[in-house]
Amino acid sequence: MKRSASLALFSLLLALLVSACGGGGTASLGSGDVLVVGGQNVSKDDLSAMMNRAKASYKANKQKFPKPGTQEFSSLQGQAVTYLLQRAELAQRANDLGVKVSNKTVDDRINLVKKQSYGNDQTRFEAALKQQGLTLDQYKTFEKFQLISEEVYKKVTSKVHVSDSAIKDYYTKNKSVYQQKESRDVRHILVNKKSLADQIYAQLVAAHETNFAKLAKKYSKDPSSAANGGKLTIVRGQTVPPFDKTSFALKTGQLSKPVHTQYGWHVIQALSGIRAASATPLSKVKDSIRQQLEQQQKNQLMTTWINNMQKQFCKPGKIKYQVGYKPTTDPCAAFTSTSSTATK
Repeated sequence: MKRSASLALFSLLLALLVSACGGGGTASLGSGDVLVVGGQNVSKDDLSAMMNRAKASYKANKQKFPKPGTQEFSSLQGQAVTYLLQRAELAQRANDLGVKVSNKTVDDRINLVKKQSYGNDQTRFEAALKQQGLTLDQYKTFEKFQLISEEVYKKVTSKVHVSDSAIKDYYTKNKSVYQQKESRDVRHILVNKKSLADQIYAQLVAAHETNFAKLAKKYSKDPSSAANGGKLTIVRGQTVPPFDKTSFALKTGQLSKPVHTQYGWHVIQALSGIRAASATPLSKVKDSIRQQLEQQQKNQLMTTWINNMQKQFCKPGKIKYQVGYKPTTDPCAAFTSTSSTATK
């Protein structure tokens, strides 16, 4: 099934910051609700807004929106219900963590979006909302949830720290990543036929290679170097073997006879000496390693937090669905051997 752009966005958000549930008693399930989870209800109006946004996205992408009763529609609705379920639980868990987002913060975020994406043009902004099937209030709700998600992430991962010794250990174990192999500057002319390569080689020898750039621009089939007179900087082991072997065997200024590779026939000249292999010192990459390790730790910590929360909200009786709204793919399937949710 082709997924709509909006639901793809929702899925990305959930993949990064999806919460699970717990806390509080379960509220009652009303006739206007799709589900109730913990102490929070999710209304049919909420679901309708989600589906309208999906419908607008399908239209924008010139896709036919699935008809109610079809498997594709059920799958799409199930994704929306799952999103709303997890959004409701994130709100509850955010409250447990003391996360609060003011209306002013939401307005500031929206004003920033308007400035960066629409040049503060209110008409363009409203047109974009309409295209996505959103009212301003619905968009504010979405942005508020985004801000809450970001704050939850900060709270959960706030104590992540990467020590200098951990950075040094990572650098030592992955030193090959920070090594630069031998390199040198060459120029070459690539043609399809050996007979032409032989002719070019003869012309170069006769002119003592002074016509190399002119011939490269005229004959070479290599789009990356022809316009530059055939010049390349190559790194040991990063070109096809015959080209690599010949290039690094030449003396500085020496011209090779035609060399055959899978791309055709090359005439190569070494322009520089061979630059020795070297390693980037730890001091140059320390900050980037720290950022990398911090992000890894944060992701691991967030994954653990998500899993623990999901186990909590998937306990029996925590979630109740209105008849016809339970997703085909049970959000709790990975955590329970039997159904943990009820249908009214």
